[in-house]
Amino acid sequence: KYRGTCENDHGHTYRLVVELSGPICENGMVMDFKRLKEIVGEKVLSRLDHACLNDILENPTAENILEWISNELEGLPLSSLELWEGRGKWAKKRFV
Repeated sequence: KYRGTCENDHGHTYRLVVELSGPICENGMVMDFKRLKEIVGEKVLSRLDHACLNDILENPTAENILEWISNELEGLPLSSLELWEGRGKWAKKRFV
């Protein structure tokens, strides 16, 4: 468990950046943004927004949250995920 100034319950306003990479389909897109928004909303945002992250993850660091998100979005052609925890603070996960 993390020990430090942020170990007590507190809130953040996160920003998630989902980057896809893959072949362009017949419709001219890797994936329709509307469909991507639906998937991210259903699998990630609906479960994390206004939730106590300690009830979902044992140690909800930005890095661990990104790992959880990447598992939830398995099957999408992800090239990277970024989770911003306010201005100037973020974690990034790249996919090869």
